[in-house]
Amino acid sequence: MIDVQREYFDGALPISYPAGHLDTILSVMDDAAKAGVPTAVIRHHQADPDSPIFRLNSETWQLLPEIEQRPRDILIDKTLPGSFTGTNLTEWLKQVGADTVSIAGYMTHMCCDTTARQAFHQGYKVEFLSDATGTLTVENSAGIATAEQLQQSTLVAQQMFISEVISSDKWRARIHHS
Repeated sequence: MIDVQREYFDGALPISYPAGHLDTILSVMDDAAKAGVPTAVIRHHQADPDSPIFRLNSETWQLLPEIEQRPRDILIDKTLPGSFTGTNLTEWLKQVGADTVSIAGYMTHMCCDTTARQAFHQGYKVEFLSDATGTLTVENSAGIATAEQLQQSTLVAQQMFISEVISSDKWRARIHHS
């Protein structure tokens, strides 16, 4: 579960797409707990202590209370988009005997995408939960992309070679039949 933090709700980067993303994420966490699927919660902070976003120990850096209250096996803090970089995620995945990494959280096109690529590079099967990730419209010097465009293009790129892009319903069916 990647970066489900207040920054994405009442901070500078409000997630807007897809509809129902948070309810889906919470449901995925609940189903993982019921099925005994090991769950890592990832939390991001900027290395720069003066950063206007994801500033360590700020209000918007905090996990959403709904995430904080749910069962998890490990909480991992990171300072870069990839959840494997500079963290103990690889060691933990080995400890729990994981062969598959399921991606959910924020933002689809940044930390979720990077983490999925890193997992694939390490030899894991990757499931990218299309409706349990989310993004927002981005405008910068390169142009503008709507949240829907970013979500769709990231999912298409992931499915091309790196991940199996699936709905949370399909993921639930898998974990309840294994």
